[in-house]
Amino acid sequence: MVNKTTNIFACLVYMELTGFGGSCHWCTEAIFRSLRGVEKVEQGWIATDGDGKDFSEAVIVHYEPAIISLPTLIEVHLYTHSCTAQHSMRDKYRSAIYTFNDTQSVTAKKAINDLQAEFKEPIITKVIPFGEFKLNEEQYLDYYYRDPDKPFCRNIIYPKLQLLLRQFGDRIGPGIR
Repeated sequence: MVNKTTNIFACLVYMELTGFGGSCHWCTEAIFRSLRGVEKVEQGWIATDGDGKDFSEAVIVHYEPAIISLPTLIEVHLYTHSCTAQHSMRDKYRSAIYTFNDTQSVTAKKAINDLQAEFKEPIITKVIPFGEFKLNEEQYLDYYYRDPDKPFCRNIIYPKLQLLLRQFGDRIGPGIR
């Protein structure tokens, strides 16, 4: 027999948080929000405790590791932004994985190392400790899914979501357009 206490504990879900930056946070938000196992994406700016203490566009992804692993999130991240390109906007769009603990840091470094063989150029994405987060203004949150027909959404975000569908179709949650 199942009692009320058992039902309460059965509903608890283990969640992890990891930060990702590398391109426009509107794009990054839409990509991660489209994945099965991702429960929430906070879009804004992240600063780190290490090098690069300035804020850079990024997201914090809340996910269920039992459904989607950190290495899978990293693989999606590397394929959906310019993870091998140095460019003039890198201060604004730092290519990074912001970790919340040592285990995440070790896992992230190993995932990048394992995926390097799939890229022609060296991956420049850094694994750095999370420092501080500033949430974007309400009007810019959930940017793509609020109005996918905006020109920026159609021209910039939509092609990245199509890549996501082609390459990671088995990881997509309901509702991607």
